[in-house]
Amino acid sequence: MCRNIRTLHNFEPPATKDEVQSAALQYVRKIGGSAKPSQANAAAYDVAVAEIAAATQRLLDSLVATTQPKDREEERAKAKARSEARFARA
Repeated sequence: MCRNIRTLHNFEPPATKDEVQSAALQYVRKIGGSAKPSQANAAAYDVAVAEIAAATQRLLDSLVATTQPKDREEERAKAKARSEARFARA
């Protein structure tokens, strides 16, 4: 359920609003225990996602990196290679 929650700090290009929103949505779904809330809880989920996305963006904006930013495509290729190696053995 938390597949979209990934490290968002210190990447080039920086995390997009959609990436921050996706991470916030996955977090709220995990904490709330439901991927699709009932109508009675939908508004509470929406408010929580908006607040967490805003807090996440503030955090990312205030963090200071001491290393060079990572390249998104390079990191994606490394993760794919790790996954292929892990599942090739199975």
